[in-house]
Amino acid sequence: MELNIVMVEPEIPQNTGNVARTCAATGARLHLVGPMGFTPDDKKLKRAGLDYWHLLDITYYDSLSDFFEKNPEGNNYFFSTKAQHRHTDIKYPDKVFLFFGKETAGLPEKLLYENADTCVRIPMIDDARSLNLSNSVAIGVYEVLRQWNYPKLLESGELRNYNWADLK
Repeated sequence: MELNIVMVEPEIPQNTGNVARTCAATGARLHLVGPMGFTPDDKKLKRAGLDYWHLLDITYYDSLSDFFEKNPEGNNYFFSTKAQHRHTDIKYPDKVFLFFGKETAGLPEKLLYENADTCVRIPMIDDARSLNLSNSVAIGVYEVLRQWNYPKLLESGELRNYNWADLK
């Protein structure tokens, strides 16, 4: 199963760092589409991603057209507050690309209009403008992984000072 996160023109390095950490912890690939509001060596970006950078599969693109030219095949889903479908109503196939727009404007409306059937929304109250970008990515990633039954992810943990087996 191949899960890809596409951030289009991200502006806030801390959000992108948090998304990078989510991708590293889940095995998702990260695609950053420019122009970005920061440079890849930004200290805030690196700090938010902590020490997970070595686990990350990341690719940079100059523009959306550059991205689509280099990734012509895939199942694309576009997360937007403007979408008409809920993110949980989709059955996510393999080789999926989840797209997220920049913090101040989201994804381009033309892109959304041309892909109306694969635009999805995370439900929220009417008075809320949007969720934090890194939170939205985490919600999208974990919905796909839940549907796929969390492939290759560790699903249980161990206590440091106790043994779960002692409870039985």
